[in-house]
Amino acid sequence: MTCIIIEDEIPAQNLLKNYLSKLPNVQLLGTFQSAIQAHNYFKTSTADVVFLDVNLPDISGLDFIKTVKSPPAIIMTTAYPDYAVSCFELDTIVDYLVKPFGFDRFLKAVNKAEDRANNNIDINTVDTKVVEDSIFLNVDKTLHKIVLSEILYLESDRNYITVVTKTQKLSYIDSLKNWVEKLPKQDFIQIHKSYIINATYVSKISGNEVFINTQRLPIGRTYKADLLKKLRIV
Repeated sequence: MTCIIIEDEIPAQNLLKNYLSKLPNVQLLGTFQSAIQAHNYFKTSTADVVFLDVNLPDISGLDFIKTVKSPPAIIMTTAYPDYAVSCFELDTIVDYLVKPFGFDRFLKAVNKAEDRANNNIDINTVDTKVVEDSIFLNVDKTLHKIVLSEILYLESDRNYITVVTKTQKLSYIDSLKNWVEKLPKQDFIQIHKSYIINATYVSKISGNEVFINTQRLPIGRTYKADLLKKLRIV
């Protein structure tokens, strides 16, 4: 796995380099002190993982991510925990390290990034290819065939998606937004920022909750009208 560091503080750079030197399977391709330098790097090169400081000269790390086309997995590093919520709203961010952090916490973040990098490779090949009425998911290095009509609902939790079918639950790194584009719109509808359901399996609606068989799920205020319309409730 390859990586780069975007960090303007030399002690923080040295700490990351020291930790990375302990991981023979991770190769450091470059270190940059500003987002502008890194922007020039991404014009011709890429990496599997980026260690990115939030506070950088000229442009913040969060704003920089938005300028990168098809960004790799991002591990944010900062002395300010207040940015955590904003960071996890971006699908490309796999972890958030608050300085000072130890090697054990660093290693946990690298493992998450490695999972993300591996899944991104699969996503571009067979992993998310829809074949007629089914889709293949790569979970724990095993390809699982999922029949779309058997999906009850999907749940998003930060960078992970859980696909719930009649017989199983599968969790892996992905975003709900990607699934909105994959699923047939005649059957599936988003009911909450964290949920997509198969309308076929709606058994009842009570207040701001929908029941998928016996599973109770919340309905977001901005999604309720579209759900009622799809179910032809007037």
